[in-house]
Amino acid sequence: MFMRLFLAILPLFFCGSMAYAAPEDDFATLLDEAWEWRLAEYPVFASRLGDRRYNDRWTDLSLDAFEQRHASRRDFLHRLRSIDPAMLSASDQLNYDLFARQLQNDIDAHQFSAYLMPISQRGGVQSLESTAEGLTLQTVQDYEEWLARIASIEEVIEQTMQLQEAGRKSGYMPPKVLMQRLPAQIDAQLVENGADSPLYKAFAQMPATISAEDQERLRRKAITIIEDSVVPAYRRFSRYMNTTYLPASRDSIGASSLPNGEAFYEYRVRRFTTTQMTPDEIHRLGLSEVARIRAQMQLIIDELEYAGSFRDFLQFLRTDPQFYFETAEELFDAYLAICKRIDPQLVRLFGKLPRMPYGLRAIADNIAPDTTTAYYSRPAGDGSRAGYYYVNLYRPEVRPKYEMEVLSVHEAVPGHHLQIALQMEMDEMPEFRRYAGFTAFTEGWGLYSESLGADLGLYKDAYSRFGALTYEMWRAVRLVVDTGMHYKGWTRQQAIDFFKDNAAKTELDIINEIDRYIGWPGQALAYKIGQLKISELRSKAEQTLRDDFDIREFHDALLGGGALPLEILETRMNRWLADQLRAR
Repeated sequence: MFMRLFLAILPLFFCGSMAYAAPEDDFATLLDEAWEWRLAEYPVFASRLGDRRYNDRWTDLSLDAFEQRHASRRDFLHRLRSIDPAMLSASDQLNYDLFARQLQNDIDAHQFSAYLMPISQRGGVQSLESTAEGLTLQTVQDYEEWLARIASIEEVIEQTMQLQEAGRKSGYMPPKVLMQRLPAQIDAQLVENGADSPLYKAFAQMPATISAEDQERLRRKAITIIEDSVVPAYRRFSRYMNTTYLPASRDSIGASSLPNGEAFYEYRVRRFTTTQMTPDEIHRLGLSEVARIRAQMQLIIDELEYAGSFRDFLQFLRTDPQFYFETAEELFDAYLAICKRIDPQLVRLFGKLPRMPYGLRAIADNIAPDTTTAYYSRPAGDGSRAGYYYVNLYRPEVRPKYEMEVLSVHEAVPGHHLQIALQMEMDEMPEFRRYAGFTAFTEGWGLYSESLGADLGLYKDAYSRFGALTYEMWRAVRLVVDTGMHYKGWTRQQAIDFFKDNAAKTELDIINEIDRYIGWPGQALAYKIGQLKISELRSKAEQTLRDDFDIREFHDALLGGGALPLEILETRMNRWLADQLRAR
């Protein structure tokens, strides 16, 4: 009787056990759901990755949406904490830790309400046309979806103004010195003829695979939407900015002047550097690095037998015509030539290179006067769009030749494109790691890459070597001025003067850089902190392995785990070093 009962319930036991998913299955399901949630919540991000399901919409910027996203992240973290990481594989334990960190960072950020300051001089609702550069516009449907986005810009503008109003009433206001740049950017959208709108640019050249009839229909529709909906919305936005928001913007520049501002900046420092360093510690480190690099710069000045002072030499570099091109076309062609010289040399330093290529583009005219020298835009995840290195051609007479090589190494290869494209091609990783990162790693790698220029056949003359040091000095200066303005009460002019006294960047670049740091507290700290850690790891490997050190293997190992917090990167590289020693 007992045996018959046992045999009867045995199938039920196994069937019941099947209802309980293993921890690794629960974790995989959670990662999948969270990723799909992210793509749906951030449609432009999805579009840039090549996922076209949400190409007809923008991110919901309503106050309710921010609260709902905060609640969703808390729910994801609660579900994650219910999974025992000890039951996961070693690789999934790392994924668990990184996913938890990502969620906790975003949850912690919510309390500081930075979303109530939704625009800056570097982008926002006033420059939505730049979205089209990250799209693959090939079919009629692609253009119809872009039209749907254009048609809903009116709602995005209204939501932006609601956020701004909430911020104005609660004390979350950006600095006036930044907002003063916005009216001219908004004016670029206030066209009489829809065909002159920056938003119409995507329709100017359409693929030949789209019939002439469809092209004409799509263009007419675009002009109608722009003239009847978009331009009137931008006019309302312009009035609001000029009569209400700009006059109410704060005169202070530091994040510490915001509600709970010191805690906000301390949080940003931890997040961007992935360390527990305090703003004061970083400030002191910056001063030390500035002194060290300046001594190296002086050696080059002495080598050139320049008779004047350090300041005189910087002024010479900023003003002598030999260091500048006369036209934007010459500047662009020179950037292109540098990239072509670098590409074939990469195999000397890397065993694995990305499959995805990169291209060179000019920064759009309407934002070029207010933005930085260059930036990088990642490829589409589906392979439909290459990565792009964007260069600023505004006023070529202030874009020095001696910085072009080091800038290209940072933004293109072996800097951002090589690292980010490789990471995107790591199919064994969950999507949140392939398409996300930690600034201290990604920007630390970009700055470390600048030190590889000589190995790539660059920096052959003293001025280019000085340019490379200028860029390292630029990032050391950031440690001082960012903490100075946001935590130690520095004025904007004090930060500009410190920058000018120590780096050969031109005044326009310096002012734009300082304003960037004002509008993006803490982000600029990541570069030098990350570079110092990567350089430390390389020095340790060289000293330990000596003649057995292989730079290609070191770089492949460093990049092989994707972007990581610095302490996890150090653990990974220490494990790699131990493996190298055992193999000797």
